[in-house]
Amino acid sequence: MTTLLLKNADVLVTMDEARREIAGGGVFIRDGVIEAVGTADQLPTDADQVISLAGTVALPGLINTHHHMYQSLTRAIPGAQDAELFGWLRRLYPIWGGLTPEMIRVSTLTAMAELILSGCTTSSDHLYIYPNGSRLDDSIEAAATIGMRFHAARGSMSVGESQGGLPPDRLVEDEAAILHDTQRLIETWHDPRRHAMQRIVVAPCSPFSVSRDLMREAATLARHYGVSLHTHLAENDNDVAYSREKFGMTPAEYAESLGWVGHDVWHAHCVKLDTPGIGLFARTGTGVAHCPCSNMRLASGIAPTPAMREAGVHVGLGVDGCASNDAAHLLGEARQAMLLARVGHGPAAMNARQALELATLGGARVLGRDDIGALAPGMSADLVAFPTGGLDLAGAAVHDPVAALVFCTPQSVRHSIIDGKPVVSDGQFLPLDLPPLIATHNRLARQLANGTP
Repeated sequence: MTTLLLKNADVLVTMDEARREIAGGGVFIRDGVIEAVGTADQLPTDADQVISLAGTVALPGLINTHHHMYQSLTRAIPGAQDAELFGWLRRLYPIWGGLTPEMIRVSTLTAMAELILSGCTTSSDHLYIYPNGSRLDDSIEAAATIGMRFHAARGSMSVGESQGGLPPDRLVEDEAAILHDTQRLIETWHDPRRHAMQRIVVAPCSPFSVSRDLMREAATLARHYGVSLHTHLAENDNDVAYSREKFGMTPAEYAESLGWVGHDVWHAHCVKLDTPGIGLFARTGTGVAHCPCSNMRLASGIAPTPAMREAGVHVGLGVDGCASNDAAHLLGEARQAMLLARVGHGPAAMNARQALELATLGGARVLGRDDIGALAPGMSADLVAFPTGGLDLAGAAVHDPVAALVFCTPQSVRHSIIDGKPVVSDGQFLPLDLPPLIATHNRLARQLANGTP
């Protein structure tokens, strides 16, 4: 048995049922699970390891519900910088066709390091392209190296250009092979237990890259094994037009017709989700990964997040792929969610604490988890602490240090604890040395863009 005591945070944001914010708060952890939360006089005084959180705001680890980590290799690619979704994809598909297993592994390590330093402790990743022997296992093994809580989504594309889809034919897979590999991954890697570090998600890519049959069969497979379902939906006007022309339905109607609604389903973006679609998602418990930076970058629009939240839709945050963001700063994503909601729907549309709730409890609900997103006894021991004494929070932390996290967005955590283990300590990233990783990542990014072996 191992114990860890985290104590004396300036403010501990619990996100518990009472939404307590505890001055001088701390957490006592045993074997990766929170045992006690409170002030110093309410916690044990001894532990195998003791970490002072003085000078920080501590909160539950943030949760990223949508990402394409391999895209960190293709940030700011010329020709894709000023395009909407479909044009952006057409520019990048040929480049992504050069991905290798090493590129998948290194890009995953890089993306996860960036996420963790910005306060994220749990992430989903939607990998839907597998050229040159690449496998989802390459991402999963990288996550284990980092020590991040990971929902690995086995994406897929099966409808190429010759069949009316968007991706090139050479990048799509046979549907039977997709289902077979998805089953293999579930049986090999999925952990259904509470506090699991690794789960598998069934995730055909999008309405414009897979068939109805694959969507139906994927849902059947996922429900047989009790795993979650994930895809893109209603991302922009062209996406909606494709669904209407190809299927004669709105994206939400199409999802419902295939069984892609329910507590075990979440959809990325939903920028153009209409009022009936919002009602459907609320009734069925279907989740949404809101990706404000990507939606702005690709000029997709402003998602109706206030209407979704008011209706009771589960909404979490996603940084989306690094080629459409082009960053992976999850606390920054919370800030953009707040600001974009205000641009679209007025100054009262979202406040700072609501944005933090999207990034914590909201993400947990979207991923179908009841063990992360809050600091309370019995919850997984995932906690991050941002320093309050730096230049970025000067003049803000003295007034409202919790809101200051969102309004001012400090760059990096001082501490990150995942599964009860320090991953960042006093600002130092512990799992690996970052400069050599960045050098390797940059070498591979050049190689991928240039199409050289």
